[in-house]
Amino acid sequence: MARLSILKMPISAAALALSTPAWAEGGIPANLSVGGMFMQADWLVKLVMIGLLIASLITWTVFIAKMMELRRASAKERETYTHIAAFRSLHEAAVDANLAFTPLVREALAELKASSDALHDPDGIKERIVSRFERHEALVGRTMTRGVNILATIGSTAPFVGLFGTVWGIMNAFIGIAEKQTTNLAVVAPGIAEALLATALGLVAAIPAVVIYNHFSRLIAAHRAIVADTAAAVLRLVSRDLSRGQASALAQSREG
Repeated sequence: MARLSILKMPISAAALALSTPAWAEGGIPANLSVGGMFMQADWLVKLVMIGLLIASLITWTVFIAKMMELRRASAKERETYTHIAAFRSLHEAAVDANLAFTPLVREALAELKASSDALHDPDGIKERIVSRFERHEALVGRTMTRGVNILATIGSTAPFVGLFGTVWGIMNAFIGIAEKQTTNLAVVAPGIAEALLATALGLVAAIPAVVIYNHFSRLIAAHRAIVADTAAAVLRLVSRDLSRGQASALAQSREG
């Protein structure tokens, strides 16, 4: 009957009737702006959205803080490597004011002091120094990754948290349909919109977290490579001193 009535209309009126959605006749009373959808959302969906916003804030806070920390640490480590590479013996590095408190130099001197009665075995000394350096590199890695792992957690869980909000919003939409016994879009649209907003916030929190985590993984690997280069440079100084027979005097001076 509706099609017959349309056929009886003038051509322009029939075209307008066919192009106008049926739900538009009653309009959508809900406020479908972002703020409006948040205010109209169920309390559980609101909690999901707030949690995702907090996760996004944490992501950017970690990004700024860790970026500054890594830049300072890498610049300092590169400067240390440049200084150490210019010396010919560990003694020169030990008395340099810029390197006196460098962890790798301290570790090498501590091992020479502990092995002052075993300097006849240079291979054993170098092996123990390498062991100290490996522990130091592991400590640097743990320090640099502190706070970064939370980005992996956010990146892996935020989409599922957003999906939970989506499912809950769709459930509310179907409950509204059942209560009002209508399929009018004015009843369905708010719940669907809230669900999609929760999904969008989940992606907004997850995507930057994953990208930033991968970026920090590369930066931390590069920083550890610089530490390894510095450790190799210190080990070369120790090897030279052992070959020259200067390690004994250095160990005794540090012991005294």
